[in-house]
Amino acid sequence: MFKVLVIAYYFPPLGLSGVQRTLKFTKYFTQFNWQPTVITTGKISYFAHDESLLKEAENSNVRILRTESITPASLFVKKNTVKMPSSFIQGLFARISKTFFIPDNKIFWAKKSAKFARKILKEEKFDAIFITIPPFSSAVTFSKLKAKFDIPIIVDYRDAWLTNQYRFYPTPLHRYLHKIFEDKVLRKTDRIIAVNRNIKEELLINYPFLKFRDIDIIPHGFDPDDFAKIHPFPRETEKMIILYSGSFYEGITPKYLLQAFKKLTIDQPDIAANIEIHFIGQFKRENQKLVEKLKLEKFVKEIGYLTHLETLSRIISSDILWIMLPKGNRMYNVTPGKIFEYFATKKPIIANLPEGISKSLILEYGASFVTEPQNIEEIKNVLIKSHDLFVEKILPKPDEEFIDKFDRVKLTEQLVKIFQFYLKTE
Repeated sequence: MFKVLVIAYYFPPLGLSGVQRTLKFTKYFTQFNWQPTVITTGKISYFAHDESLLKEAENSNVRILRTESITPASLFVKKNTVKMPSSFIQGLFARISKTFFIPDNKIFWAKKSAKFARKILKEEKFDAIFITIPPFSSAVTFSKLKAKFDIPIIVDYRDAWLTNQYRFYPTPLHRYLHKIFEDKVLRKTDRIIAVNRNIKEELLINYPFLKFRDIDIIPHGFDPDDFAKIHPFPRETEKMIILYSGSFYEGITPKYLLQAFKKLTIDQPDIAANIEIHFIGQFKRENQKLVEKLKLEKFVKEIGYLTHLETLSRIISSDILWIMLPKGNRMYNVTPGKIFEYFATKKPIIANLPEGISKSLILEYGASFVTEPQNIEEIKNVLIKSHDLFVEKILPKPDEEFIDKFDRVKLTEQLVKIFQFYLKTE
């Protein structure tokens, strides 16, 4: 087998969406004659852990090497668990962190891990290094290994860097330094992977030395094996279930959905009485207070954090899925990983989205009800429309040919072909 060294700070047993893409690539690499070795973080405090994902990696014979590091999340530790802070505290902490750490606060882990990688590369032959970002500090430190070991470097952009939707630049100097770092990384990189078209286009605009062929688009996806393993969660109601799976952060909020639903309880209480809204994940105290303020306790079910497979079981048992992204200057290039697992369920989706790549994908999916993120009246009307279709049992069906493009096995094959290209041209 050929060997690839995978650099991934976010990897099981860490949970949440940041780990899924890399985990699934490494799971299927061996099917295409590539053996992955993953360098990742050690035991750290984090907002979610999922041991089932670690077991999946181990069962797939993924070799995992760990390096310990200080993590800012440890500031929120309470009795060995990490409490998700309020949006205000989270935003404030992010701004402080982005002011003092360039390119990000994972730089200590990245430097320590790169030193560890040098030792491994001296002892073993690898055919490629695959770096998934963020954290962007991984790309800064590990791209330097190319010159010493003459090994192809492939960088995977799960999110944009310079134009990242959550990027905060306290001064022009901060932005300048980020651009310098990204420029240096890209000049050392053999191939760039982007999760969507918008990130690719921005890279080509911001770094004119890049050519169109230097960047490939491999989107997020879904693992068909996950859906083969699960069974629907037993239903406890005949009401229409609207479900959301995921975290709330950086403007992603249930506020407008809940306000629209409150309006529905006033305008058409008979329809509201036949709907439940379920939330999977860490439902912040501020959201719980909003539910209480709006007196929606009997309509809202807070399920809490579940393992990945438990989450999928709940998702396929629901009637409609919900997602939102806030308005913002750079939200157009965001494609949350959960969208693609939503697609795999073939369920209708209520999507409160600004213009951008996610909205385009949801519309192409077909079985969707799309509104502006903060238009409460529009969201209320979509709730009514979807409920009418639910009662009549004629909820829309998606384009299955479109869904098939996001099969993780096929996406891994695309990535491996890029690795193979550098084997053949050495």
